[in-house]
Amino acid sequence: MARLVGVMLAVAGAVVLWMGLKAKDSLTERASELLTGGYTERTTLYLAGGGAALAGGILLVLFGGGGHKRR
Repeated sequence: MARLVGVMLAVAGAVVLWMGLKAKDSLTERASELLTGGYTERTTLYLAGGGAALAGGILLVLFGGGGHKRR
């Protein structure tokens, strides 16, 4: 069960991370970065949240649910 949740979390994280990477390359994001020196809050949340969800999902797939036997 934990591995299935891990796969779903990894896929969702990859999608959100991809959205953040696409948003990072947009014209409005480049203009905002030029003026403020950083990414917008939305893009930062997409990148950080997607990366964290992807990493957590991979860890669940690798290490989740293997410690007990089924009855």
